[in-house]
Amino acid sequence: MERYLIEHCSPTLASLKTANLFNYTFCSEDELEKHLEGLAATLEPKGVSITILRKKARSALIYVYREKKLRTDLNHPNACKILRRNGYADTSVDAALAHLKMRFASCGGSKEFPHEIGLFLGYPPDDVAGYILNSGKNCKCCGCWKVYCNECETTKTFAKFAKCKEAYKSMFFQKGKTLHQLTIAV
Repeated sequence: MERYLIEHCSPTLASLKTANLFNYTFCSEDELEKHLEGLAATLEPKGVSITILRKKARSALIYVYREKKLRTDLNHPNACKILRRNGYADTSVDAALAHLKMRFASCGGSKEFPHEIGLFLGYPPDDVAGYILNSGKNCKCCGCWKVYCNECETTKTFAKFAKCKEAYKSMFFQKGKTLHQLTIAV
């Protein structure tokens, strides 16, 4: 699972981004729990948390986040408006994550995907609002997310994330750095 973290969560490990997520296919529930416990022991002392947002059959949607950054992001006035519109009565990290997990559990069929997840990934609230308003269409550019505002600034951010990912892959896969060494403490 460490390989997935390097591949999909480098900007969060480097403290450049609030959070990332990835799908992980597992053989057994016990194997998944052991992996998560081991990763939590490595990551939590450095300010990074890991949880499952949704589990289906043999696949889990793993969410890796920095709680302090997430708290700040969820308390942004525009983020609060989006969350309230989607049924979040409480925007504290624990309550909001519990509600997001519930939204994932209920989506499917006629239920809509919880697009407010962008707020949990550190996307700018105006881009999340733009995505929801435009049903994912008419964006100015597309990278880690669809951009509706501040295109120039966001393009630079995407480049920074890509550079981080390549550096982390090199340090982990070629130079033998450990996940512990690559996770920045904040």
